[in-house]
Amino acid sequence: MASQDEQDPRIAKISSAIRVIPNFPKPGIMFQDITTLLLDTKAFRDTIDLFVERYRGKDISVVAGVEARGFIFGPPIALAIGAKFVPMRKPNKLPGEVISEEYSLEYGTDKMEMHVGAVQAGERALIIDDLIATGGTLVAAIRLLERVGVHVVECACVIELPELKGRERLGDKPLFVLVSST
Repeated sequence: MASQDEQDPRIAKISSAIRVIPNFPKPGIMFQDITTLLLDTKAFRDTIDLFVERYRGKDISVVAGVEARGFIFGPPIALAIGAKFVPMRKPNKLPGEVISEEYSLEYGTDKMEMHVGAVQAGERALIIDDLIATGGTLVAAIRLLERVGVHVVECACVIELPELKGRERLGDKPLFVLVSST
């Protein structure tokens, strides 16, 4: 794996802590397993610290975490920068009134939901997930937040699979990534 920022020595440690599992969940897939990153307390802390360093002082009031692994990285970042954490969930997981956004998958469609009233028009948001592949879930999260008048400042992921061109689907929304797969 290679990094977007080779200058920071923490990136190499984060990259080496991510296990790659060939042919999972099906043949031909090189699965980027962050569970090994979570087991390495130094690499996990460095991951959170790099995001916090980037977003502290940027007037971000919302960290929106994409289910499920965005829930791992989002809350500590939100707490550190003084923002609220808003979960972006799959259908029928949130107990209150929700708004939803449908998006395309490789085979069919899915939806992302957010509680009504979780965010307010004019707020500034960071969307966080562990990985960007085709970009479908991040695009759905952007649309969901923008529909209620939230300004999406940036999307952030630990890992990017650049060969799947997800970054291109984000349009003019910036994407910050710590590690790119090779």
